[in-house]
Amino acid sequence: MSNPEPRIGVIALQGDFEAHLAVLAELGVEGIAVRLPQHLHTVDGIILPGGESTTIGKLMIEYGLDDVLQRKIQAGVPIWGTCAGLILLAKETDNALLGQPLLASMDIRVRRNAFGSQRESFETDVSVPVLGEAPFHALFIRGPVVEAVGPGVEVLATLDDGAIVAVRQGTLLGTAFHPEVAQIQGRRDTRFHHYFLRIVQSIKL
Repeated sequence: MSNPEPRIGVIALQGDFEAHLAVLAELGVEGIAVRLPQHLHTVDGIILPGGESTTIGKLMIEYGLDDVLQRKIQAGVPIWGTCAGLILLAKETDNALLGQPLLASMDIRVRRNAFGSQRESFETDVSVPVLGEAPFHALFIRGPVVEAVGPGVEVLATLDDGAIVAVRQGTLLGTAFHPEVAQIQGRRDTRFHHYFLRIVQSIKL
């Protein structure tokens, strides 16, 4: 009997959640827009999208999602944070705004807006060996950077200057850029979503 496709919840409080849902739909995977705790009951993996980390964090508390997400993390449910989502997963942030809520689950320290304001947004090719030989075209929009990692954290990608921009710790995945809008040879590059789905499937087996 084949293993059924996973159901992926995308936190849909603010930010770039629609693009993640579009990628999942393209891959034939059911994506759930998560706004309330009950939307998380039957998901196999969760994506925390890019956006404004302080706003998303405060809305998670307002809608009662923070406690449920913590329980999911403790239960080993795979969670992928992109940009703002990476900040929310981090145990430490060097320059968080006052009152910044964090899920504080990944043994990393991050710095918000590490590359400057939105006007300093940029894109570059990044080597990500776990995705294969072809570089990943990464878009950074007010992106964070991982300044330090704990012993259980695998560094998946760095920039040419050594800045860490993709990490994994067990079932937790984090990227400082926006894979949901990446392209390769004029089409959507879904390799990071495939990689996350493989993590999810490995838990379901």
